[in-house]
Amino acid sequence: MHYGDAMVRDILLLQKRELESRLRDPYIHRDINPHWNLRDGMLKVITGPRRAGKSFYAMHLLQDAGPFGYVNFDDERLVGLDNYDEIINGLDSVYGSPDLILFDEIQNLQRWELFLNRLQRQGRLLVVTGSNANLLSSELSTHLTGRHLAAAVFPFSFGEYLKALGREQTAAEKAESLFSYAADGGYPEPLLKRTDRGNYLRTLLQATIYKDIIRRFNIRGVQGIEDLALYLMSNVGRQYSLKALSEVTKCRSPRTIEKYMGYLREAYLVFDLRRFSFKVRDQIRSPGKIYCTDSGMAVSAGFRFSPDRGALYENLVAGRLKQGELAGRVSIFYWKGGQNEEVDFVVKEGPRVTRLIQVCADVSNERTL
Repeated sequence: MHYGDAMVRDILLLQKRELESRLRDPYIHRDINPHWNLRDGMLKVITGPRRAGKSFYAMHLLQDAGPFGYVNFDDERLVGLDNYDEIINGLDSVYGSPDLILFDEIQNLQRWELFLNRLQRQGRLLVVTGSNANLLSSELSTHLTGRHLAAAVFPFSFGEYLKALGREQTAAEKAESLFSYAADGGYPEPLLKRTDRGNYLRTLLQATIYKDIIRRFNIRGVQGIEDLALYLMSNVGRQYSLKALSEVTKCRSPRTIEKYMGYLREAYLVFDLRRFSFKVRDQIRSPGKIYCTDSGMAVSAGFRFSPDRGALYENLVAGRLKQGELAGRVSIFYWKGGQNEEVDFVVKEGPRVTRLIQVCADVSNERTL
């Protein structure tokens, strides 16, 4: 769709004002340190869930490097735009031919990989964000001619959450804050702006399902994928099989369940672990164990998820380990033996198992030990 240079320029001018306004907002420094040189010519990819703070992080990252251009493709005014010349002309007009450019939610641009390849050939220095897990995968290498570096931004860690509270805490206060953090989640906006957290997270869940799944993959059975998402979030830390999920949701086909599960993973709503085994075949055939990217969203959206400390803390640990797996540092599994003995998390670094982690809310209880 052709918008015309003037219209695209006007939209980018409005986006520039929004960018300048956002950069004046309070910023909590994120515990992310990819050690990037933004001027080394490699594409930088920042991905993660919607509203987790990846755009704000990217803005501050580029601000420290000097002047930069900015286009937000998660903007209804740009829906359907596929004339790359209009985008480039608008950028050059508004920002004075910037060599450093941030593209927000790049997956919303049709054939985005062709656009990025073209700009890289021209010598532009690019940082892109996206709410699609495939932007971090090896599949990205098949689309881009140049090398790229990737990082994931998730909702606040506990340390970042404490920074956002803005006051020093005693050990006892931190213990209670940990439970609040686990129950409320780490999404920055409701914490920093004191908005209704439950309503915010439910609205965010619906927006993610619609924008990143239903609209993107042209799904007609809307109720089926919504039911599946809610069921999974209501059963974090539990094992599942595709057959069992097909029996408790409106998705009657295990094949459909498998496809929808992939969509939910790509949108960073849920992730799953496989049972540890030295035999890959056994890993593939074993039941999965489901977790939610943000425990607060699971509490807000779930209709069975009980906010007890043990379940909440297990989901927290799973999320933190998952970030390490996405960064390529570790592989994570769970383990269950023939007598139902279980280890919550098995952590591998390369071929070696380096950690076994059991999550406990109260180690003073003899039954726990």
